[in-house]
Amino acid sequence: MAYTHFILVCGGSACESSSSNAIYQRLLEEAAKQGVGDSVQIVKTGCFGFCEKGPVVKVLPEDSFYVEVKPEDAAEIISEQVIMGREVTRLLYNKEKKSREEVQEIQFYQKQLRVALRNCGFINPEDINEYIGRDGYLALEKALFEMKPEEIVEEVKKSGLRGRGGAGFPTGVKWETGMKAPGDTKYVVCNADEGDPGAYMDRSTIEGDPHSVIEAMIICGKAIGAHQGFVYIRAEYPLAIERLQIAMKQAQELGLLGKDILGSGFDFDIEIRLGAGAFVCGEETALLRSIEGLRGMPTPKPPFPAISGLWGCPTIINNVETWANIPVILTKGAEWFSSIGTADSKGTKVFALTGKVNNSGLVEVPMGTTLREIIFEIGGGIKDGKKFKGVQTGGPSGGIITEEDLDTPIDFGALTRLGSMMGSGGMIVMDEDDCVIDVAKFYMEFCVDESCGKCSPCRIGTRQMYTILDKISQGRGTMEDLEKLKDIGQAMQFSSLCALGQSAPNPALSTLKKFEAEFIEHIKDKKCAAGKCKKLISFFITDKCIGCTACARQCPSNCISGERKSQHLIDQTKCIKCGACEAACKFNAIIKK
Repeated sequence: MAYTHFILVCGGSACESSSSNAIYQRLLEEAAKQGVGDSVQIVKTGCFGFCEKGPVVKVLPEDSFYVEVKPEDAAEIISEQVIMGREVTRLLYNKEKKSREEVQEIQFYQKQLRVALRNCGFINPEDINEYIGRDGYLALEKALFEMKPEEIVEEVKKSGLRGRGGAGFPTGVKWETGMKAPGDTKYVVCNADEGDPGAYMDRSTIEGDPHSVIEAMIICGKAIGAHQGFVYIRAEYPLAIERLQIAMKQAQELGLLGKDILGSGFDFDIEIRLGAGAFVCGEETALLRSIEGLRGMPTPKPPFPAISGLWGCPTIINNVETWANIPVILTKGAEWFSSIGTADSKGTKVFALTGKVNNSGLVEVPMGTTLREIIFEIGGGIKDGKKFKGVQTGGPSGGIITEEDLDTPIDFGALTRLGSMMGSGGMIVMDEDDCVIDVAKFYMEFCVDESCGKCSPCRIGTRQMYTILDKISQGRGTMEDLEKLKDIGQAMQFSSLCALGQSAPNPALSTLKKFEAEFIEHIKDKKCAAGKCKKLISFFITDKCIGCTACARQCPSNCISGERKSQHLIDQTKCIKCGACEAACKFNAIIKK
C-alpha cells in the first residue's frame, strides 16, 4: 500500500531532550491503534533548526508545520490530519493560517538557504537509502570514476569554499598542498570538537546528515592520496556519535566505505576518536596530538598539518560544516556554489542564533546577509520588546558588534574589520539587561579554564585579565585597570602560541572599545545599570509595600524587618543581593538599582 502521509519528527538533541522520541513512539502507536499504520510513514529526522519552538513535527503532503508538540498530541495528529484530512490548527506555528502552512512561509525560514544543512529535517539520518535518494554519494561516484585528483582539487578551489571552523582558509588551497606534499601515507581528519559556548552547528549536522561528512572525507582521500580518515568528536555528543557509527556501518555494507569502494580499487576507512571536551583541541595541531594519544597542546606552525600532521604525515583537517559543503559542490558545480555569497566569502554560513532573541535556533544564510536580517527578521527581534545591546560572534574568540554595525554584510573580512570574527558560527544576542563587563568576564573565565598552559602569554594573561574584570565587576576597579586590560590583551594577541591565546582577549577588548562608558560607570560610579554585578546593586522597598511579609519569609540572610501591614526595610549591610525578595513580592514594591 502506498503511503498517504509522511510525518517527520525532529530528532535533534534539543528536541530529544524535550520528549521528541516519546512523540515519535506515540505517533507509531496511535497510527497502529487507529488502523492507519500501513498508510502513514513516521520518520525521525535531524534538526529542523527552529529550536525555540521545538519539538517540531512536520506532516506531508500538506506541509503542516507543528511546534511545541507534546506526546499527548500524537492521537489528535493521527485522527485529525491523517484520517480526517484536517490540520490541528492549535499546533501550527501560525495559528491564524488555517490550511497548508508551508515551512517557507514562516519568517524564520524565509531568508535562509540550506546547503550544508540541506538534508537536516528532511531525511532519516539512520537510513542510508534516504541520503542516496537525495543525490547522496553521487559526488563520490563522480570523484572516483570521472575525475582525476587534480580535477577534484581544482573544483574545490574554483568554488571559493573557505574553512568554516573559524580561520576561513581556502579549502581548495589546503587540499592542493596536501595533494602535492610528498609521502606514501596521508590522512584526512574531521574536526567535530565543537567547543564554543552556545554553538551546536556541527553536532546538529552530524546528527541530521552524517553521510555528507563521510562522503566528503572519502572524496578528499581520493584527491590527496589518503586511505585513512579520523573523526574527532567530543564524547559529550552521544547522539551524534551513535548516528555516525550507524552511518559508517551502513556505508561499509553497501561498499561505499572500506576496501575497493564501488569497485574502483580505491580504499578508504574512517575511525572515530573521542575528545574529552577540551576547548583547545579545537585548534588543529592540538587535535592531531590528541588523536596520536598525546596531551592536546598546540604546536608551532609551520610546518602546517597539510605538510606534516598526524605522525608527521601530510594531513587535511576540516570542520564538519566545511565537509558538508563538499558533496554539493561536486554535484552542482563550483560555479553554482561560488554564485552564492560575496566576493570575499562564497556560499552560505550556519549560525547558532541564541541569547535574547525570539526565535533561537540553527540558521543558514548566504554570505553577505546582514546581522540585522538574521536577528530581527529570521530571529524575530529581541525578547519581551527589550532594547538590542549587542551580539557576540565567534564565541570566546570573537567580539561584540553593536547596533551601528548591524547592516554590515556578514563575511570573513567584514567581521574581522569590526573587531570580531566568524568563528565556527556562534551568535549570542544581548539586550539592555546584559552587562558587558559580566559577559567579558564569563568568556575570560572560560579561556582561563580552557588554556592548555603551554605558553605564558595565554596562561598568565587570561588569568590577569579575568582578575581585572572581576575587580571592576565588584566596584574595586581603577581607571588604570582599563589600560592594563589593553596592554595585556595586545601582548597576548602578538605573542601567544596558538589562536586560542591570540584571540582570548577579543571579547574584553571589543567590549571595552564599544562600551567604555559602562566600564567607567562601574569604576567611578560603582554602578551596574544592567543589575548583573551583585556587588554594585542594592534592593529597596518602596511605599507600594503593604506589609505582607512575603519578602521577609524568603530572605535567606534575615535582613528584612518591619511590622505586618506596614512598609518593610532592608538592612543593606546584611543583604547578599540574591534577589529572593524581589521574586517573592507580588506588588512590585521592591526595586533594584
